[in-house]
Amino acid sequence: MNNTRHIAFGFSTRCNIKCEHCVAAHDGSPEMKMALESAIRIIGEMSRSEVTGVSFTAGEPLLYLNEMKELVQTCKMQNIYSRIVTNGYWSKTRDRSDEVVSALKDVGLSQLRISSSRWHQKNVSRENILNAALSCQKYGLDYFISFVTDFRKEDDAHEQFLQDNHLKYFPEPLIYFGNATRINRPPVFTDYPAHRCAMNPYLSPELDMFACCDAGTQFTETGAFFLGNLESQSVDHLFQKKEKNLLFHLVKTMGLTAMASFLGFKASEIVKYRKCDLCEALFNSTEHLEQLKKSATTKLLHWTR
Repeated sequence: MNNTRHIAFGFSTRCNIKCEHCVAAHDGSPEMKMALESAIRIIGEMSRSEVTGVSFTAGEPLLYLNEMKELVQTCKMQNIYSRIVTNGYWSKTRDRSDEVVSALKDVGLSQLRISSSRWHQKNVSRENILNAALSCQKYGLDYFISFVTDFRKEDDAHEQFLQDNHLKYFPEPLIYFGNATRINRPPVFTDYPAHRCAMNPYLSPELDMFACCDAGTQFTETGAFFLGNLESQSVDHLFQKKEKNLLFHLVKTMGLTAMASFLGFKASEIVKYRKCDLCEALFNSTEHLEQLKKSATTKLLHWTR
């Protein structure tokens, strides 16, 4: 098994904007924040556990700029690759954008990931996105723009803005969790994808660790991706728990489509699912999860071409 250790680090769930597509929020979800001292201690433990990449995410990390600088610097000292995921609210002007980006570069940030979409841009001007990207180019900080889309025609203008300004971006399919469950889903037009997933884990501000950064906190019926809490268990133990789980390994290698076929899903049904939706159908169902667990070392393991 490939046990390269990366993690999405949820320092805080607080965000300064409210997007109707946000997968990390839903009505009534409380704002939580990790103590800085705990975060620094955990990063040290992650280094000793051979974690090589940390992505600060969840809410808006740069609401806590000074604390983020300390955490990034801690990662740098521990030889851990660091990324911050941001909505770019702080880059209203080039001067302010330069100030923030140069400060993050100075403390050792490896990469800035800037979120952009038609939902984000109801709250944050697209000029902010441009300012942040140009500042990254100016100071030599690696960056990319995470262009969240549900592939509707109305997203074309947002993508064209990124192209016209020669910015580095990657389309990210909208995940229909959190607030996004209320958004009408356009039909899926696809062949028969394997639906594999990298399964990078997520650490919440409450120190709960989940096996997947996208779906971990969402699967409340089964809790299939919950690994444990760092108050009572070590970073290494929880990573090992994930790495030794054969079903998680099969999601990364076999893919969800083959697992659904094994369970008897019709091909005509499988192609209607997006990746995370198919994962939910398999892992947030007690019946399906039990079937997969029982067969993980026998029939399912040999369900290959």
